[in-house]
Amino acid sequence: MSTPDESYEEQDEDSEEEEVEMTAAEALAKLEEAWLNEKFAPDLLESKSDLVDCMLEQINQMEENLRKCKKGDMRILIHRMEIDRIRFIISSYLRRRLEKIEMFHQEILHRDSLRKEDDPLLLSEEELRFAKDYADGVQSHFKSLVLTHLPQNFQKLDREKTAPKPDVDSYVFLKANRDQDQVLIEPELDDDPSAEVVDLVKDSQYIMRFRPLAPLVADGTVSLI
Repeated sequence: MSTPDESYEEQDEDSEEEEVEMTAAEALAKLEEAWLNEKFAPDLLESKSDLVDCMLEQINQMEENLRKCKKGDMRILIHRMEIDRIRFIISSYLRRRLEKIEMFHQEILHRDSLRKEDDPLLLSEEELRFAKDYADGVQSHFKSLVLTHLPQNFQKLDREKTAPKPDVDSYVFLKANRDQDQVLIEPELDDDPSAEVVDLVKDSQYIMRFRPLAPLVADGTVSLI
């Protein structure tokens, strides 16, 4: 029979384990939401590298725990499937971000250069380094392949004007995570009293342009689906 002190210690350990599991579950849920938002958004969203790092640490911890399990334990298969699922989400999330960086590297680097110190990170350190290297590589390749063969007065290229930009006016499907009143459908008509607004109802689904939704996606008011 355990003593009161032992029972208290066991309860305390159980509480700590539940808290860690809840924290990991919340981090995974947020990462899944970030993954789907990134997947369906036409523009590059703010970086969630902290969630990625958190889940990579969680994977390492889960694999360490699996090594302690006895061979033939059914929990090994279940946890292996969960590890594979988390790895897929992380890989898909990072791959989608790299696709956007490659496609819109000039626009993204320009926006990142205008970012203030207290603004959310658009790129992680690794993504920023990749974007700069990719932009330099594209510029060097285009120069050697095309520009050097053109007359002198055509060899200067305005990269900002020629670079592709994301279509933030494309339509997306979304789900409201909480009620939000007076969402301006046409933000460019902010001063127009006849501008159309819509009230978002929690758990309802909509199809709207991405531009007015971008701030709501960033703060978690809505999720893309």
